[in-house]
Amino acid sequence: MVDPKIKEQLGKYRQSIDNIDAALVHMLAERFRCTKEVGILKALHDLPPADPAREEYQIERLRRLAKDAQLDPDFAEKFLNFIIKEVIRHHEAIAAEHGGVTEKTA
Repeated sequence: MVDPKIKEQLGKYRQSIDNIDAALVHMLAERFRCTKEVGILKALHDLPPADPAREEYQIERLRRLAKDAQLDPDFAEKFLNFIIKEVIRHHEAIAAEHGGVTEKTA
């Protein structure tokens, strides 16, 4: 049988994790809302969906932030690369809807 104090402590950690997960979902939703607007601007002005220089800057910055927060920079980079790929995919779809530039035509 698990000590009630341990169960209580475990419950507090899990509640905190649940709160962080909820905040993360809301932050990601806001990030994708903003990147959708960027995609629309790019499509309307015939700009390519991907911006390799911006992506490189973001990755370098995130790796630095991860290291400062004692988080594995490789994990942080993989996470951001996943987000970047999704953003580019959305930007390509937006560009196609607006008859603009796509990665294949850029």
